Amino acid sequence: MIQITEKQRKEVSGKFTKYEVARILGARALQVSMNAPILIKLSKEEMEALNYDPLKIAELEFFEGILPITVKRPMPVRTGELGIKRASIKEVEEIVKKEIPKKEAKAAEVKKEGKKPEVPAEKEAAKTEQPKPEDRILEEVEQTEIMELATPEDEAEEEQPASEEPSE
Repeated sequence: MIQITEKQRKEVSGKFTKYEVARILGARALQVSMNAPILIKLSKEEMEALNYDPLKIAELEFFEGILPITVKRPMPVRTGELGIKRASIKEVEEIVKKEIPKKEAKAAEVKKEGKKPEVPAEKEAAKTEQPKPEDRILEEVEQTEIMELATPEDEAEEEQPASEEPSE
């Protein structure tokens, strides 16, 4: 009887994921069960030992490496890397060393003068102009129409009795 060696299993596990192996074996077993020609030479005794099982036959063919089935994997998508320069750790450290003394000097200056740190006028205006999300939701709810419940009298008015047509 034909046996699958550990070497064959390792070769396949390096090429395919377990999900791809399952998909390939299932597809090939379906083909074999629908009377597709078997790609390896098996004697009658070997077929009886396999109990004519399409999945076992497909597994033998797969691990022998003779199945003409391939797997298409999508290529990873590169996003946002074309115009962006990545800084090295040294460059980042240099930038941080330059910026920290500037910020500390501004903070010390503000403390000496005893006034609030300067906030750009645009940011303050944006804070005061934007309504809170809760207020916006309440306004939208007030503008919507509320459906009224139908009463039996309303429904009776809508239904008109059908005129009886003379039957021939």
